[in-house]
Amino acid sequence: MLKSKSKRKFLSLLVAAMMTVGLSTSITARADENSPKLESGNKVIDIISFNDFHGALDSGGKTPGMAKFVGAVKEYKKANPNTIVVSGGDNYQGTAMSNLTYGKPVSEMFKEIGLVASAIGNHEYDWGTKYMDTWQKDGGFEFLACNIYDKNTGEPINYAKPYKVVAQDGIKIGFVGLATPETQFKTKPENVAGLEFRDPVKAATEWADKLKSGSLPEGKADVVIALTHLGASQAKDYTITGEATDLTKVASIDGIIAGHTHNQVSGYVNGKPIVEGYYAGRTLANLKMTFTEDNKLVSIVPNADTLYKRPDTLKDDENALKIYNKYQKELGPVLAQVVGVTDTELSHDRFKHQGTSPLGQWTCDVMRKEAGTQIGITNGGGLRTSIPKGDITMGKLYEVMPFDNTLVTMKLTGEQLKKVIEHGIYNDKYGWVQVSGLKVYYDKDKEAGNRISDMFLDDGTKIEMDKLYTVVTNDFMSTGGDEYDFTGAIDMKDTNLPIRDALVKSLKALNGEHLVFDYTDPLINGKAPDAPVVDNDKNTEDAEKLPQTGSVVSTESTVAFGIIMLVIGAAVIVDRKKKNIA
Repeated sequence: MLKSKSKRKFLSLLVAAMMTVGLSTSITARADENSPKLESGNKVIDIISFNDFHGALDSGGKTPGMAKFVGAVKEYKKANPNTIVVSGGDNYQGTAMSNLTYGKPVSEMFKEIGLVASAIGNHEYDWGTKYMDTWQKDGGFEFLACNIYDKNTGEPINYAKPYKVVAQDGIKIGFVGLATPETQFKTKPENVAGLEFRDPVKAATEWADKLKSGSLPEGKADVVIALTHLGASQAKDYTITGEATDLTKVASIDGIIAGHTHNQVSGYVNGKPIVEGYYAGRTLANLKMTFTEDNKLVSIVPNADTLYKRPDTLKDDENALKIYNKYQKELGPVLAQVVGVTDTELSHDRFKHQGTSPLGQWTCDVMRKEAGTQIGITNGGGLRTSIPKGDITMGKLYEVMPFDNTLVTMKLTGEQLKKVIEHGIYNDKYGWVQVSGLKVYYDKDKEAGNRISDMFLDDGTKIEMDKLYTVVTNDFMSTGGDEYDFTGAIDMKDTNLPIRDALVKSLKALNGEHLVFDYTDPLINGKAPDAPVVDNDKNTEDAEKLPQTGSVVSTESTVAFGIIMLVIGAAVIVDRKKKNIA
């Protein structure tokens, strides 16, 4: 008996070590090595999670698509009937098929995989709270969030529960739901205006302690898992960082499921397992829990199954394929409509790109030309994927810009403009600002908020701090999204024209000609060259001086003053010559 226990302990430690260095086994290996049948006397429960699915129903590239994703989840459930499926949030917003149906096919997919619970992601609020109850009813799951409260009542929100207890094979698994406080800046601010996002660690401590104490109606939980939309990242040396790791300080939490940052994570922090999946269903994360016969927790081993690295093993689930085909038939003609052709790849990687991107600059070009402004600004996070060379379809534009943001025009002083651009340079939290009509010189080694040295309009006119400039941005940014500050803007006006529609209009205006875009990054790390003198009077059509204080000086007064100074100067010279002669 001792020999058997030692063997099991050795195998558990060996597997844990392998997982820590990021090694992954196949589903077959997991079923063979870790199934309840082979671990005599022990119980094994798999918590399979995904996050940031973003309506990724279509297959392509690294994205498996709905049918293969469902097939992969069902393989896990077949290998171990004691499998619980959960989501880390950001489920619906992101693709044309999901956006145009307000998430209906995604909810049907959740029903098919038996989703039990989901954290609330920031993008769950992109359509307000209108569909929260419908999504849960149609998808057969529950939203969990213990740190979102109604500001007016001081009570938790009524469309989510703070926790959920799932009974599996006689074991009580407690889930505590947590949303990121960044939600108030990473969706339309008006959609979360009445909400309070409390400190995740404090909220998690309160509810995890309750679950472990047995004070809740469901009784004492045998294990507590934090189901979150809090971010995590894993370095090449396998070190894990991010706001989700703060939860490892909570004594009553045994494991953590992260989300939000779209990074694949699998390992330990302070001895506690933490996982996060790659976005769009490209990864299935797993917390494999082993219990003794009397329900005592033995171990939790984290793992990340990178689905896109084993495409040949993925099979379509027939039921999921039927659901997909139903919506594809309905929406296919609209999504397949070709609105333009590009000979230039309009690339954009909002996580890796430093500076503007070709897609970002082209988008801002279209925005300012449509709005008739000098400068166009948008946030890098609002653009979700690149546009390759070739046909540009409506479906692709929905993938690029899934948010229904509109054009907002305004006037900003040079000082206000500088503050806005400064916020988007080397911003690790929100990514780089995208801009058009402006050339900016900055020093990356200076402190944040003080990096910009010079700014120029496209024609070489230097931006003056007290002059007004016409600017177009999107309604998300104009109302404080990504913590951009436009509060001092003058003549702010929402055109109610969706930016996506402006892109379509611009492409169709080519009348069959191909788009050729010459990209040069307008954000330049370095000093500005000696700029040619530009007559600023020629640039007053779209720019205005701010009101000046003091008396107005006339042209006649200026000329008279000049003549007097010439006479005085001549007298001084004559006097000096006399002194030199003497």
